[in-house]
Amino acid sequence: MSEWLSLIGIGEDGASGLCAAAKTALARADVVFGGARHLAMIEHGDKRPWPVPFSPEGLLALRGSTRVAALVSGDPFWHGAGGTLAKELHPEEWRCYPQASVFSQAAARLGWRLEEVTCLGLHAAPLARLRRDLQPGQRLIVTLRDGKAPAELAAYLTASGFETADLWVMECLGGPSERITHMQASDPVAPAAPPVACAIALRDGPAIPLTSGRDDALFAHDGQITKRPIRALAVSALAPRAGELLWDLGTGSGSVAVEWLLAHPKNRAIGVERDPVRAARALSNIAAFCPGAGDVLVGESLSHIAALPDPDAVFVGGGFDHALLEALWARLPVGCRLVVHGVTLETESLLAQAQGRFGGRLLRIELSETAPLGRLRGWKTSYPVVQWQVVR
Repeated sequence: MSEWLSLIGIGEDGASGLCAAAKTALARADVVFGGARHLAMIEHGDKRPWPVPFSPEGLLALRGSTRVAALVSGDPFWHGAGGTLAKELHPEEWRCYPQASVFSQAAARLGWRLEEVTCLGLHAAPLARLRRDLQPGQRLIVTLRDGKAPAELAAYLTASGFETADLWVMECLGGPSERITHMQASDPVAPAAPPVACAIALRDGPAIPLTSGRDDALFAHDGQITKRPIRALAVSALAPRAGELLWDLGTGSGSVAVEWLLAHPKNRAIGVERDPVRAARALSNIAAFCPGAGDVLVGESLSHIAALPDPDAVFVGGGFDHALLEALWARLPVGCRLVVHGVTLETESLLAQAQGRFGGRLLRIELSETAPLGRLRGWKTSYPVVQWQVVR
């Protein structure tokens, strides 16, 4: 049996809203998987609810042996289970019958151009996933996990400084119980009837800048932080690209890892920090901006790098010595970008030797900022930083 699985998008209008082809596929199915709410919308002899947490194992166990239908909200490939299932199967094994997604329906109700809107699935993700997208004048549509989530979303927006944002709470879109309530984020939000989504129109607020070199004050730290202008040069040298993995060795506050992650939503980072207090703080900084996109390991860099997945780039902000240099050069894959910062004369000498052996570029960074000098002002010079940038 080549085509045995039907991915059927279903809306709040239930089986009556399915196209003729989807109705035929559903009628031919021997087994139907879906959420309890969707299964209640149809008549069928063998209905099996998805396990919680979601797993496709039960469905995949029937692969090729019987006809199966999977009910998924709206468009199965727009923040739905379609992608999870399709990656386990050959294209000829399944066919999809999509409907309008929640995002499409929300945009249609408000008259928003969907291509100009940021769409996020937060039904299984923390609200902090929003942080990078909170930019004045922008519009977002987000799906939420339950009826309490709109109030939590409003509180998060308010705590983030976007209390004037317009908020539309959208309940049961496309069904007979559809309701849309407009308010500001600072207003009280009543519990909503799931499935629930929210549309957000942002006004003024403290946005995170889009370029690297964000203000040090954005990060929790104890002074062990790669300062803003130096960090901007570090991230520029690391040259992040979509979907890449960074090792941030001697991560300190995790600020370089955060900047790397903010460069693209598919980026990942692993930090290593020998101080457990700093490691916990770095992980907290990552979670505040890019939850789930990074991890921080406690210990010496040398003790971890052998077991880490291959990186696309590596930043060493502290603890660089001859042993780590040799271990990294033996461990890193060809094409990996390595950036090392040094402040001490000993590290500077090591970097000069490394550049002589392996090539790359050396950059000496000397910065001064104005500071009070008696009743006047003068230039206060920071310790110079030597940057070694090389491709393995």
